[in-house]
Amino acid sequence: MTKDILVIGTGISGLTFAIKVAEENPKTSLTLISKSDIKEGNTRYAQGGIAVVRNLKKDSTEKHFQDTLVAGDGYCDPKVVKFVVEEANQRLDELIKWGTSFDKKEKKLDLGIEGGHSESRIVHYKDQTGKQIQEVLITKVKSFSNITILENHTLVDLITDHHSTIKKNRCYGAYVISQEREEIIKITAKITVLSTGGAGSLYAHTTNPSVATGDGLGAAYRAKVLMNHLPYVQFHPTALKYKIDGKVFLITEAVRGAGGKLCNSAQDRFMLKADPRADLAPRDIVAREIQKQIQEQDADSVWLDGSEIPKMEWKSRFPTIYNTCKSLGINLPKDPIPVVPAAHYFCGGIKVNKHSESELKGLYAIGECSATGLHGANRLASNSLLEALVFAHRAAINCIEFLGKPMPSEAFYKTLPEWNGDSYSKNDTIKNVQRLRKELQEIMTTNVGIFKTNKGLKQAQEKINNIYIKVQKLYNQNKLTNSLCELRNMVSIAYLLTKQAQEIKENRGVFYNHNHAR
Repeated sequence: MTKDILVIGTGISGLTFAIKVAEENPKTSLTLISKSDIKEGNTRYAQGGIAVVRNLKKDSTEKHFQDTLVAGDGYCDPKVVKFVVEEANQRLDELIKWGTSFDKKEKKLDLGIEGGHSESRIVHYKDQTGKQIQEVLITKVKSFSNITILENHTLVDLITDHHSTIKKNRCYGAYVISQEREEIIKITAKITVLSTGGAGSLYAHTTNPSVATGDGLGAAYRAKVLMNHLPYVQFHPTALKYKIDGKVFLITEAVRGAGGKLCNSAQDRFMLKADPRADLAPRDIVAREIQKQIQEQDADSVWLDGSEIPKMEWKSRFPTIYNTCKSLGINLPKDPIPVVPAAHYFCGGIKVNKHSESELKGLYAIGECSATGLHGANRLASNSLLEALVFAHRAAINCIEFLGKPMPSEAFYKTLPEWNGDSYSKNDTIKNVQRLRKELQEIMTTNVGIFKTNKGLKQAQEKINNIYIKVQKLYNQNKLTNSLCELRNMVSIAYLLTKQAQEIKENRGVFYNHNHAR
């Protein structure tokens, strides 16, 4: 099939982009691809909210601007930060117009505070902000007749000049796995938009769903698209120590904003000594301090004491956390919550400009898979959903203009080859895939996690290279499966991330190498 625009990924960025294009230009044909169910993805699990300046009596975009720069530890692009915080209200008002609900207090939006913010500016819906937004956007996107939604389709590779005799330095669409049809299909497009999220599954303990395997990053890497700041991986300080149905459960930063306090096994409030902002310091600082406490005290967690938060507030503001803890025998607010850091967000990714264009013509990247310059070396809490909204809007407007420019002919797209690799198999008969995936996660967690060393990074590079060779052998000798496709992407990104990490010579934000300690 050939479409005007192919959007790969159905989180807040991909859905918002598709809606904007469909509204602005109803004649544009879009195909929207979801790796599994359209509801699944990182957006769904975002508990906190969206950082937007609404209370102009106390707050200002200048304060939000400065907070973002401070959290980013000198690596943010100030021009990008400026237009993101200034455009925030327009994008939030659009979400509300489309039907998204947010918590209110006395008829005004209830604004929370999170780590790194100097004022209360987090717009939220209980502790289910992402889920609420996702559901509204799905309903909206399904109302457009010019949008085709394909669920259970996995990105394999981008179609580029490598697949053509004519060299235009362009992207022409993608090869994707259709799990239902059990085959690899070619989808050509004038514009391809990656909104595939990050690669939290590289780590053994992550707040991301299992589908976050860096598919867009891996495909871009193979297409030789420039990627920036991959080693700046943010670990969320407070994930529940216990997994729920095999998944890591996040305890939103908003709990600390509401009065939650971090303590170690000796009941010491260690953050008071670590930073003047204590429990509400930026995430990189809090995550490192928690990891230090766990190592020094030979413990398996620290504790989040929420006893100062009234029980009714737990039930109304944090119902998901309250009920999840209750199911584990943790009675809030009396009992403290055992928490540990977990891989959470990629601050780097595919390098894009202010319109989310990559260096490859016709290829855009929005959301977590992109490196916009907003986050720098550490993302400020609740800036990710905001970034997705602002850049999805900018990319949509730019893509509509892009479609008005000269394009390759319809006849040219027909000359692009079908997938010429081995066919797809629904039944995963390759036992080595899961073993190699687990081995890769252990290497990344041990050597390329919160704390790193030169020796550990070098060892990781060698081990990852060995896994890469084994994965290539599996890829060349077997039918392509979903899990092999994921592992292929994960090992590519792990290799590049570790290689880039060895080139970094100073500690900034979330990146910390003991050999560079001042």
